[in-house]
Amino acid sequence: MSASSPTADSRRRGVPGLNAAQAEAVLAPPGPLLVLAGAGTGKTRVVITRIATLVRQGARPSRILAVTFTNKAAREMLARAKALCGRDAAEKPEISTIHSLCVRILRRNAAAVGLPERFAIVDRGEQESTARTVLKELKVPDTVLRPADLLDRVSRWKSRAIRAADADDAIDADADDSWTLAAAGYRRYQQALRTAGAVDFDDLLLLVDELFMADERIRRAEAGRFDHLLVDEYQDTSGIQERILSALARDHRSLCVVGDDDQSIYAWRGAEISHILDFQTRWPGAKVVRLEENYRSTPEIIRAANLLIERNSRRHGKTLYTSAPAGVPPAIIQAQDEVDEARRVVGDLESLLRERQVAPSEAVILVRTGEQTRCFEQELRRRNIPYELVGSRSFFDRREVKDVMAYLRFLVEPDDDLALARIANVPPRGISAPALQGARAAATVAGRSLWQQLLDARSAGRLSNAAAGGIAALSALQSTLAAAPTPTAGQTRAAPLLRDVLERVGYRTFLQKDYADDPAEAETRWSCVEEVAAALDQHERAKAAEGGIADLGHLVRGFLDDFVLQVEEEDRFTEEKPQSNVVRLMTLHAAKGLEFDCVWMVGLEEGLLPHHRSLADGLLAIDEERRLCYVGVTRAKRRLVLSLCLTRTKWGKSKPCKPSRFLYELTGQPEKFVDGPAQPRDKVAAAPRRRGT
Repeated sequence: MSASSPTADSRRRGVPGLNAAQAEAVLAPPGPLLVLAGAGTGKTRVVITRIATLVRQGARPSRILAVTFTNKAAREMLARAKALCGRDAAEKPEISTIHSLCVRILRRNAAAVGLPERFAIVDRGEQESTARTVLKELKVPDTVLRPADLLDRVSRWKSRAIRAADADDAIDADADDSWTLAAAGYRRYQQALRTAGAVDFDDLLLLVDELFMADERIRRAEAGRFDHLLVDEYQDTSGIQERILSALARDHRSLCVVGDDDQSIYAWRGAEISHILDFQTRWPGAKVVRLEENYRSTPEIIRAANLLIERNSRRHGKTLYTSAPAGVPPAIIQAQDEVDEARRVVGDLESLLRERQVAPSEAVILVRTGEQTRCFEQELRRRNIPYELVGSRSFFDRREVKDVMAYLRFLVEPDDDLALARIANVPPRGISAPALQGARAAATVAGRSLWQQLLDARSAGRLSNAAAGGIAALSALQSTLAAAPTPTAGQTRAAPLLRDVLERVGYRTFLQKDYADDPAEAETRWSCVEEVAAALDQHERAKAAEGGIADLGHLVRGFLDDFVLQVEEEDRFTEEKPQSNVVRLMTLHAAKGLEFDCVWMVGLEEGLLPHHRSLADGLLAIDEERRLCYVGVTRAKRRLVLSLCLTRTKWGKSKPCKPSRFLYELTGQPEKFVDGPAQPRDKVAAAPRRRGT
């Protein structure tokens, strides 16, 4: 850190308004340049100012290419570049996402990859329609492979640069037969796209990568269109993206990449942190500039962020600092359980809103996983605080949640046709779609319920053996509710009942098979099922405290009624709330690139953050979780609150939680984390708290 004033130093160097490191990055001569831009250090300003400086030094704007990874970022950069370069300038730099860049390359070279000049880019709906047709042609039922599953597997193959002809060879030896069917579907899917003269989103990168490797003349021609290449968010590049960018820059070598290895959090999406860590090795002679002055957060928040991220095993050395006035240290909320956590966090937020210490749009609750949102959504609704769930579907709209609720509806009312239609063959039990459709048509004519029609058809022998067996299995579930044992004092019945039902139908195994190619997604969906059980248990305990429990059927019906009201309430919030001034509720991944005056990071427990999958995957996975935590901490400008639970409820039973190792690290006490104490009351730093938290 220079002893002289950064602003004065940059003014001497001819870049007013920039600190010394920013000015160094802006004025660096053309050539490989790595700008390590810590959180809140003004990286976008550096990229735009470097473009303007290159133009002032004689570069033609149209021969400058800047690549980022979201359309929003591209639009912002383009607007700011126009302002600096002059809105009336005859030429403009080319600023776009990498997918948009690849579209332009393919338009110019369509014939070389076997595409018509006016090839189409299919949207998700068209992809699913094509996949559905392909699976019908292959006579693959939805119970084996759904259109969405085929598309997911095709996308994964393409992201690894595996062509349709090679998919069979890429299947693991222990994979089930659905993968062989998916490989056949991949070939037909690609054939259908080519017949229609179309490509999907993944093809844009795959075909350009293929083009550059196959035709050096075309690669040189495309690379020769530019003299300078700037890449934002470089830490988020995948292997195929980095190959394309390197192919465009290798001739002129004027490559400026800007990013932060400490904010690399998308390994699950194909991002490779090695690109930014090994940049100097792959680009000999590269200059490295570190941006470390943070313009976003208070010194207390910056100190916590530095203490946290310095624990990572492999990273570029940098330490954030700030000249901002002192603020309050990060506060810690310790809750008894997830319901208490939501009450305390939302209560703290409500106090700030009421006292006008924060605007709703400057407040955010950050969760690690989507299933954590349920309690916070309920509490925000209860307090009539308008909110927006960002980057995720509402908990109440998830497929697995609707499945489980449909099972509960069927248990208390088997004549609920909509519930029965949803779960009749979920998991698969031999009741085919044609059999269900026929029974529904007959039931309509006879004026009876679908369930009664299916029972009669089974008795009359009008169903196949498989379908008859499925109806018998569903019929057996009907005895579950009446047979539920009377609980002893302090125990509950509803959540154990639900667990028993789901075990009998094999719902967890169904999810694991349905997402065999993505075990993490299967676990996430099962966690949402557990959240439904936790909500059911909380409902029963609340009714017991009120002295209002009759029989188990009435209890479950009451829970279902409350659920419907919550969903309708959510719809009203979605339609009526002013989106520009509401509290945000989002995952840590969705929060990257954003900033807020006040941030509540919740669920700082081992198994949540760091996530339990990372605990089994080793140090590199823990490092990524630590980077994710770092991203959350550095979203806060003025106030950061961290919360944890002492217990969480699973299937009606309270399980102890261990405080996250990250809590100890960011408070400067990593040596206190060994295996994680069961009770953190005397271990976690007692940071100053607001009244009532």
